[in-house]
Amino acid sequence: MNLVELLVDICQLLGSAAFMQKIFCGGWMPVNAPPPWKEVEAKLFALNVVSEVVHQEDQSPDFSAIMQLVIALSARPSADLKGFSCLVYRALADIIGSYSKWLSAFQSNARPLLLFLATGISELPSSNSCASALRKFCEDASAVIYEPSNLEILMWIGELWITMPNLSGQRMQKQGLEKRHLPLEDEEEVVSAISLILSSLPNRELKNNLLSRLLSASYDAISKLISENGNHALRQNPATYTQTLSSATRGLYRMGTVFGYLSTPHPNGLADDAILTLLRVFWPILEKLFRSQHMENSNLSTAACRALSQAIQSSGQHFLTLLPSILDCVTANFSMFQDRECFIRTASVVIEEFGQKEEYGPLFVTTFERFTQAASVMSLNSSYICDQEPDLVEAYMNFASTFIRGLHKDVLAVSASSLQVSFQRAAICSTAMHRGAALAAMSHLSCFLEAALTSLTETITCVPEEPFNAMVIHVVCHCGEGLVSNLFYALLGISAMSRVRMVHKCAAILRQVAAICSLSEGTSWKAILSWNSLHSWLQAAVSLSLSHACVF
Repeated sequence: MNLVELLVDICQLLGSAAFMQKIFCGGWMPVNAPPPWKEVEAKLFALNVVSEVVHQEDQSPDFSAIMQLVIALSARPSADLKGFSCLVYRALADIIGSYSKWLSAFQSNARPLLLFLATGISELPSSNSCASALRKFCEDASAVIYEPSNLEILMWIGELWITMPNLSGQRMQKQGLEKRHLPLEDEEEVVSAISLILSSLPNRELKNNLLSRLLSASYDAISKLISENGNHALRQNPATYTQTLSSATRGLYRMGTVFGYLSTPHPNGLADDAILTLLRVFWPILEKLFRSQHMENSNLSTAACRALSQAIQSSGQHFLTLLPSILDCVTANFSMFQDRECFIRTASVVIEEFGQKEEYGPLFVTTFERFTQAASVMSLNSSYICDQEPDLVEAYMNFASTFIRGLHKDVLAVSASSLQVSFQRAAICSTAMHRGAALAAMSHLSCFLEAALTSLTETITCVPEEPFNAMVIHVVCHCGEGLVSNLFYALLGISAMSRVRMVHKCAAILRQVAAICSLSEGTSWKAILSWNSLHSWLQAAVSLSLSHACVF
């Protein structure tokens, strides 16, 4: 039994109230002696590991000692937070995150806790714990943070440069997220915390103003990168250009996070105009970035696609008229940088959100064609190449599946050539050793065949010759032998998937093919697709497998 399990057992035996009373007994910060940091850190550790037990018993602990420690540490200069006191700071931040439900219940706690966490975020040893605690605190304390002074502290954390009085009345000036260069995951936590509060503000005008303040540094960083006047000068200085790229990338991640939180419905059921306000600034800047040479940087392009995807998912119909420009941007960039699957993933988001808009069907068909005809996709003609480009395989196969699920059958029928190529590539990629690539390929095969079965079952007796059904029969007829052969190869080969799962996936696909062959028996398509077709494919696959076995 380790120490954590022992402490949890003791807490369960004593009860959380008695356990915490013993932890808090005797006080933590002596008046006339140096703080016993090791003892304090040990007590904080014990409190943190039993937090789940305390939550389960739903007691109302007295955290006055914790708040005293928060105030005491906040009053100390940052230079004094060295050695073991840094560990205490981090451990205390973990406590704030674990017990935010109770600590956030009192209005008087909000300001000292926010300032404590704000200071800790700026110090590398405690930044991760403080960033995580801030997000948890904001999740539980949204009402108390609506207080104007608390909102200002929250904005101070996210802005580039700002001064804010600390608890002792002194002025402290810190660098904002843009200058401190927090690890990206810590910055994500901080921006999530701020966005969570701002997105739920009941005052629309205040909400829009604060969101604009939060993102102003992000807009400035991207604008600096795409500025026509500064572009040549930046390229001449590699160090400055790298820094500008990094700042713009971080700005894009921040924008994406903010848009992600704005997608939640307004609590009063009112239409939220904050998204529209941000989009007026966001899209013109982003479009210019997408059409710039800076997209050759993989980190920047990934961040730009993420921000755009989050904005599309949150903004709904506001993006509808921009679809031609968006899809032109992502397909053009993929044509130039075919190792960047992020462009395909963004297009998948567009199809998922707007695929049912039939008036944009031709646009979606063209997008599918441009992706499918790209050299990188056409080169996926062996399991070896699929294993070399697993992210591309996953992104393309997921896009093709989203395309099938999201668009009307009449639009799918027009995409016969692209669907046939994607089906062929999926059959090949199903033999990949990479688990994600093989799963995505098999999922696409199942998706296509399921859509085919559904349509054939519903219409074969009344409209057997409808365009979608004809396209399905054509694809299965021309690709069936290769599909069955590759499924046999996948079953007999080496894969990262478990053998049981592989057998289940292959069997399900074969059953779908068999059902389509069965349905076509009673139609005019029997001459090109029937039980005899499936029998010949199976026979050819078995013969090929045996010949390979004899070779080895």
